[in-house]
Amino acid sequence: MKLLIFILNKTEKLDRLLKELADEHLTGATVFNSSGMASQLANSNDESLSNIFGSLRNLLKDTKKENKTIMMVTKEQNVPKIEAVIERVIGNIDEPNTGILFTLPVDYLRGFKQ
Repeated sequence: MKLLIFILNKTEKLDRLLKELADEHLTGATVFNSSGMASQLANSNDESLSNIFGSLRNLLKDTKKENKTIMMVTKEQNVPKIEAVIERVIGNIDEPNTGILFTLPVDYLRGFKQ
């Protein structure tokens, strides 16, 4: 089993992505709001960050503030199928500002129904 994690930058494509996954019987995803480190630091009220960021701080405030993180526990053989759906909906995830996809091994699991 694998824990598949996809950090989606193109949040406007979330609904279509989830629908396409469901159409392929790839279900059981958990979706939550997330944001990157640069966004969090740019929006921080900590004045000491001005020493780190200087004039870049204002530029960072224009970056997208929120991503969607999708997590799925799935069988290893489903990973290429999920990746194919992601790329069909989102586009090439190797392009900038698209998303990040990775898996982790699951060595213990309870309550999983598939």
